[in-house]
Amino acid sequence: MGSSEIENTLFHLNYQWKLHSLAMWKGTPPPFKLYDLYDSYGDFIHLKTLAQIDQMPDTQAKIRLRHALIDHYLQRSLFPHETEMRTWMKGASAHVNGRKIYFRDIIPWCQKQSTHQDRLILQKETGPLCKFLAPFALNYWNILLEILANDLGFANYLDYCGEKKGIDYASYYAFLKDFLPLTDPIYFPAMERWCSEGFGRPLREMTRFDAIYMLGLNHMDPFFPNRPITAFTPFFDRWGIDLNTIPGLHLDLGTGEEKSAQAISFILQTPGEVYVLMKPEGGWVDLETLWHELGHGLSAAFTSPDLSMVNRDLATSFSLSEAFAFLTQNITLSVPFLTAWMDLDQGLAEELHHLKVLKDLSLFRRYAAKFLAEYEMFKEGTLSDGRRYAEVMARYTGFYYQPESHLFDLAPEFYSLDYVLGWLGESILEGCLSDRLGPDWMFQEEAGQILRQWWRQGNERDLPEFLGWNGLEPLHTGRIMARWQEALGRNGAPRLNRLTPMTGALMQGR
Repeated sequence: MGSSEIENTLFHLNYQWKLHSLAMWKGTPPPFKLYDLYDSYGDFIHLKTLAQIDQMPDTQAKIRLRHALIDHYLQRSLFPHETEMRTWMKGASAHVNGRKIYFRDIIPWCQKQSTHQDRLILQKETGPLCKFLAPFALNYWNILLEILANDLGFANYLDYCGEKKGIDYASYYAFLKDFLPLTDPIYFPAMERWCSEGFGRPLREMTRFDAIYMLGLNHMDPFFPNRPITAFTPFFDRWGIDLNTIPGLHLDLGTGEEKSAQAISFILQTPGEVYVLMKPEGGWVDLETLWHELGHGLSAAFTSPDLSMVNRDLATSFSLSEAFAFLTQNITLSVPFLTAWMDLDQGLAEELHHLKVLKDLSLFRRYAAKFLAEYEMFKEGTLSDGRRYAEVMARYTGFYYQPESHLFDLAPEFYSLDYVLGWLGESILEGCLSDRLGPDWMFQEEAGQILRQWWRQGNERDLPEFLGWNGLEPLHTGRIMARWQEALGRNGAPRLNRLTPMTGALMQGR
């Protein structure tokens, strides 16, 4: 079997897998059963095919083809165990004041429908559920690790992920261990103030579920303009982009009951078939979420069709795509956007921006902490013990995390680090645009031209290589630290005066 045949077969396999996932996410009947798909590719998803790939010249294409095949080898082997785990999880629910809260609905429920007391009940309910489900999740991971070692010859999970993504995880672990404490003096005073003045409680009494509520900015939704989310998408006309006429870009913003509450982008093929799915809940979180997913979707839709299939559709690292997604997302709560596009007054715009920066710093620390905890668990072989996870998460976020929930907060292939690197990359991209075009760069037509030039390069290079190729600053923390210090320093602390009339409700977590 030649390399072009292997490429084409992997493309069709990936396409069909993603087509199935897209249907499941939309809540529609899938076009086929996954085990039928793998039955028809039995001879291809085999170690002998991997051996053929390993005979190819050592190039980036070889690594991408190798790991695209390994993905399917693992998925086929793990399919029965994943199905068992998901079946149990699908029916798992917490009972809060007579209502069932299913696992998949926890985040939107916490953001939009919960009180502080409700969230305390949720925490008590989910603890035993996590303990019950943990053996299924642990079985899945143990089988995965066995296959990586016995069938594929990887020394450990870090070795596997490092080869796939080209990342030295030990170096990033050391970097974040050194960097995160430098942000303590910025983060903790600002977060303590937000908790006490906005919610009537000290940070030490707040839980992960409270963090979901807070960081959704639900308490600021009364100031969200009373218009549907689609009313704001003509913004992209400023960049010469009409979302309704981009070939292959499909927006699904319906509210079907069976549709997943988690927004996502499905790139069935780049650039010709891109789906952005979101189930609007109302308020600022919708605006941020849609712009984030559009960052993924637009960067795919504008990828050059002249790139090879390997460079368009077989990326193994996603920090560059996350950088584009954070770049568009962060526009939505910038002061120029809020005043000029959302028609908010300057004071409210500044307040929202302050809270947005604090939210981003909190999430940056959350995902960095997740990476640290996951790195330690896999390096030390302590995957079954969630105590270190809870300790690390509390240390860096300030919120209480349940030790028994660690397996259900575990990001495959250290994706938490992709987010962290994406944030750093976004700060450099935004800094470049702001330096060239000014603080209102998002309204300049030239910004659209620059972005299309960047997006056109697709997934040919990972984030560090992309920055170097385009003459941009290398990855560093200076830009993002300056942003945090400017917005959250002593003189720039979030002003919560506008919350004063709502204090009674906020103290109840509404």
